[in-house]
Amino acid sequence: MEIGGSQLNAVQLAGAVRDMGHEVIVLSEQGPMVELVRKLGLEHIEIPFIRGFPSAYVCGKLTSLVRERNIDVVHGYEWSTVIEGFFGPALRHRTPLVGTVMSMSVVWFFPRTVPLIVGTEEIREDAIAAGHRRVTLLEPPVDTDYDDPALVDGRSFRNQHGIADDEVLVVVVSRLASVLKLEGLLLACDAVGGLVQAGHRVRLVIVGGGPERDRVAAQAAKANSAAGRDVVSLAGEMADPRPAYAGADVVIGMGGSALRGLAFAKPLVVIGEDGFSELLTPETLPTFLKQGWYGRGPGSRGVGAQALQLALERLIQSPGLRRELSESARQLVLDRFSLRRAAQLQEREYFSAIEEPSPPFVRFKDTVCTAGGLSARLLRRKYLSLIGETRPSFSGQ
Repeated sequence: MEIGGSQLNAVQLAGAVRDMGHEVIVLSEQGPMVELVRKLGLEHIEIPFIRGFPSAYVCGKLTSLVRERNIDVVHGYEWSTVIEGFFGPALRHRTPLVGTVMSMSVVWFFPRTVPLIVGTEEIREDAIAAGHRRVTLLEPPVDTDYDDPALVDGRSFRNQHGIADDEVLVVVVSRLASVLKLEGLLLACDAVGGLVQAGHRVRLVIVGGGPERDRVAAQAAKANSAAGRDVVSLAGEMADPRPAYAGADVVIGMGGSALRGLAFAKPLVVIGEDGFSELLTPETLPTFLKQGWYGRGPGSRGVGAQALQLALERLIQSPGLRRELSESARQLVLDRFSLRRAAQLQEREYFSAIEEPSPPFVRFKDTVCTAGGLSARLLRRKYLSLIGETRPSFSGQ
């Protein structure tokens, strides 16, 4: 339960569903996000942090818990926990199971009979084409009551990091991890360094922790050395990053972090992989509503640090554009991405899973296919480890 957008969404949705009158139990490893679970008054049951995926222990734990507590629905977040629910209570007791995948793809062996919730329309269409029985779009929700710029003072964050009033503060809130995140973080360091070299008064503060901190710090040091002063800072992990969002003039991000920036009424540059970056404007909004708050390859300004620098430069040079984009940002989140709306949709999926079970033969076929696919994946990983290759993947390939 490390700090991250998917984990935050899962916990906040659990609290919102509980507030709708349901009993909710959170089963997870220990970690920083467990503090939020407890703060919301949710029951938490711990499972081991170091375990195989899927874990026979967790399958058994889930099965026992369902029997002892008369649980109506099991909801797994990301493919590994869905598989544990599938081979645990869903197989043993035919307990309705729902799965959420907020990664940028769905593993090919994901059970087709499990109602699937995904974060982008593009992934929803791909999953339907792959044969999934029921696929629902639930864009990453934002608790707009909690992420409210009227309730948070960003001045203290700016003062803490020595940001002058005439400096444009660019903020990234992200895990410092290799998968999905690292490339964009390094490009942000280079882009802001380039802006400073071009004479702009701009600073970048990166909020977050993770295994790639040293690489990000090295890139920041490179930008600072070229500028002759600190222009890129690493703030470390913040359990509550709202002051960072509130203090920013511009937010760079993807996924839930991008949406939280919008909730704080900030202009947004979306980043991704393969050099992608794109400024959110009324013209680019339809693209993000379809593909999610992420991209690959060239944006409208090309790829790499130069493209990101151009997007940021447009904002830095035009306070009027920043003000215009800020005014529409929070309203977009209020209209489309509210936590309350997402909780209602999730509740609907629970009732659907209970009321529309798959026929026994279809479930049996799905069990055989999923078991075969999972076995093939495990054998492939074992082979790669034997020959000394590793391939980290957010999609579980």
